[in-house]
Amino acid sequence: MKRRQFVSTTAIGATSAAALAACSRTATGPGVQANTQPRIRWRMATSWPKSLDTIFGGADTVCKRVSEMTNGRFTITPFAAGEIVPGLQVLDAVQTGTVECGHTASYYYVGKNPALGFGTTVPFGLNAQQQNSWLYHGGGLDAMHKLYADFNVINFPAGNTGTQMGGWFKREIKSVADLNGLKMRIPGLGGEVMNRLGVNVQVLPGGEVYLALDRGAIDAAEWVGPYDDEKLGLNKAAQFYYYPGWWEPGATLEMQVNKSQWERLPKDYQQVLKTATMEANLNMLAQYDALNGQALRRLVAAGTKLTPYSKEIMQAAQKASFDLYEQNAAKNATFKQVYEQWKAFREQVYKWNQVNELSYANFTYPQ
Repeated sequence: MKRRQFVSTTAIGATSAAALAACSRTATGPGVQANTQPRIRWRMATSWPKSLDTIFGGADTVCKRVSEMTNGRFTITPFAAGEIVPGLQVLDAVQTGTVECGHTASYYYVGKNPALGFGTTVPFGLNAQQQNSWLYHGGGLDAMHKLYADFNVINFPAGNTGTQMGGWFKREIKSVADLNGLKMRIPGLGGEVMNRLGVNVQVLPGGEVYLALDRGAIDAAEWVGPYDDEKLGLNKAAQFYYYPGWWEPGATLEMQVNKSQWERLPKDYQQVLKTATMEANLNMLAQYDALNGQALRRLVAAGTKLTPYSKEIMQAAQKASFDLYEQNAAKNATFKQVYEQWKAFREQVYKWNQVNELSYANFTYPQ
């Protein structure tokens, strides 16, 4: 073979090999080459019953997309609350390595550090759009990563419910005095505010809320909104449905990952996991917005009494909320650091949304 022909043939072969490698990468997902990355199997504990296709669906979305984008080489199996650990012990299971990851709400764990509430939502805080802006582009996620490092955990937003409803009550609540002594299921800093208003606060996982309300162990309960609340049957246990859920204006659910396990993941898998959680975060909010309006119409048609909180209760709750934040900041350096950063972002995004979002909503939303 002549030298020129040999060189030409070799170049063509090298180009073809490169093209085949590129095709292999494309066929098996972004940045993950076929049969070159390790097979990894994780378990995910969640705080949700499988019957709630929206909120458990956030966990399911992450798991399915990770498998699809790695050609099945990295798989995560989601487990409902109680299958591995109780729904309110997901963080503990991830921290200790009982499971590699979990899907839960950070505000379930404010007893460990009240600043964890900001990862989900806090009373009179940010709506879903603002919360995502704070987390992704306002320094919020960096702040939460620093906080979770104390627990050997790294977190990623993986769902949002939007502004929630204000809960189900067995009797009408017109004033702050009517809250006194009431037994209510409500978690997070919202529960602490309700406690300051005289409520006897209970924290229960979703699968236990209906029975507690129906049997009279509690007098009121909040969960998420019409679609999930209808699925849980809360309308069968209480008649008065209050709004708005001022303690959860934009609740983020998150994927918590054991930091040691995270650091062992190949970089490609880390990027896949980040992408899957962002998809779950956006998809859950869109799903709730599509389903809640229809469910609310069904509930009202079936006899639910849709009732707004009185101005007195709203004003008292808002004052109690910011009193709580200032007191926590005075005695907890971590809370103060997150709170001050969050508060500055809240002030600037509120001013902007008063101009664009609020003016549009005031004109167009039917009364």
